[in-house]
Amino acid sequence: MNGLLPALFGALTVAGLIGMAIALRPTPDRPTAPRRPLPLAGRLRAISPRSRKLLLAGCVAGVVTALFTGWLIAIVLVPAAIAGLPLLLSKPPTGGQINRVEAMEEWTRSLAGVLGGGVGLEQALTATLRSTPAAIKPEVTQLVARLRARWDTEAALRAFADDLNDATGDLVSANLLLAARRRNRSLASVLEGVAESVADDVASRRRIESGRAKPRGTARLVTLITVGVLGILALTGGYIEPYGTPVGQVTLGILLTAYIGALVWMRRMAQGKPLPRFIGATAKAGAR
Repeated sequence: MNGLLPALFGALTVAGLIGMAIALRPTPDRPTAPRRPLPLAGRLRAISPRSRKLLLAGCVAGVVTALFTGWLIAIVLVPAAIAGLPLLLSKPPTGGQINRVEAMEEWTRSLAGVLGGGVGLEQALTATLRSTPAAIKPEVTQLVARLRARWDTEAALRAFADDLNDATGDLVSANLLLAARRRNRSLASVLEGVAESVADDVASRRRIESGRAKPRGTARLVTLITVGVLGILALTGGYIEPYGTPVGQVTLGILLTAYIGALVWMRRMAQGKPLPRFIGATAKAGAR
């Protein structure tokens, strides 16, 4: 009975940490209609297959560890370590975001070149579809499909901005919206200037990401060294013997919680915040 209390304490603590780690996973901020929170089964299905496999392997390893050592808290701590540490120490998906912005720059330059030939805006948008970079190919394909379906050009461009869901995409879409209204022949030169601005944005983001990668690398190295040292000390038996008691298991849960909390804090500090959008449903919702 005494061993169940620390195990329950550790289970509640680590379950909260797993939920926090899942909540910190970056996801696209797309405007959606309000809906009821997903039940527990739905949240579990939302976890990536890789994380589910790691969690399952961790549960098996935790049960085996608890059977051989008598540490009931291992049933929770081992799955949390196997499934949570790779998530906390992995690189955030900022590289993909930078690639998308770089693709916007390349597409904008291509569009400016086509417009320089004297064709209309709608024809130029359609002509750039084949040479569109893969990072924004689905969004441009959807834009061209809307234009071919006789959508109003302004409505199609606003939907395109929502599909890109990025402040840089809003900048490009805003210039295209102005061109659709005024039919200004100087749009090619304007887009060239926008492309230059986007190129500077890409360079700045890469410099910032390079600076953020250093503390993440340091945290990975320190974590690997700590796990290695603790593994060696665990083989001696005497070092971890005090943690086998109920009080020791509670203390171990507190220490590991503090360490994971520091990793979560570090990851939040290194993530940064996206620039606010100024076109589309998301911008309207933020202005209310």
